[in-house]
Amino acid sequence: MKKIAPSILSADFSKLDKEVRAVEKAGADLIHVDVMDGHFVPNITIGPLVVQGLRKLTSLPLDVHLMIEKPQDFIEPFAQAGSNWITVHVEVCRNMKQVLKIIRQLKVRPGVVLNPQTPLKKIFTFLDEVDFVLLMSVNPGFGGQTFIPNVLKKVEQLRKIIDKNGYPIEIEVDGGIKLDNIKEVSRAGGDIFVLGTGIFKTLNYKETIRKLRQEIS
Repeated sequence: MKKIAPSILSADFSKLDKEVRAVEKAGADLIHVDVMDGHFVPNITIGPLVVQGLRKLTSLPLDVHLMIEKPQDFIEPFAQAGSNWITVHVEVCRNMKQVLKIIRQLKVRPGVVLNPQTPLKKIFTFLDEVDFVLLMSVNPGFGGQTFIPNVLKKVEQLRKIIDKNGYPIEIEVDGGIKLDNIKEVSRAGGDIFVLGTGIFKTLNYKETIRKLRQEIS
């Protein structure tokens, strides 16, 4: 089943509790949480304490995307805070197999992330260790960016590799996804669609998610 994942990076943080409950009520499948450290990406967002607060607000899975230089130092704090899924970037994680093993031992779904310019071959040696792969369709660090069309080919290539080898892996795509392009991403092979402004900057979350589901059904 294809999934819609609102990214709270684009939510109104002055009423984050209402925003999260609103998208859950509107039919979201999970909540995407972007963690930035000001080093790996040029922005700073949130830490485990916010995830702990989010855990009290929703029963939906918390999909925590670590855009940080030393993810291995923060896996356990984010897991203990209530993360259900944790993704780490291949660009910064030197001991990826070990980190993925730790994530799974903490009873969290492990995933790996690639930036738009990072080739798929960087993850071939540990595809059997992950539950999902997150492909960035913008350069990470800021919300509201425009989708990079070349990433569609990357989604298609990864879909073929997964299907050919029978891996039980979902493909998540994050960045610039909106109502007018989600169908393309779905047709290319995407399973999970992260939307920030594509949901939170619309007037009616329930109607937006309904229309998104129509496009990917």
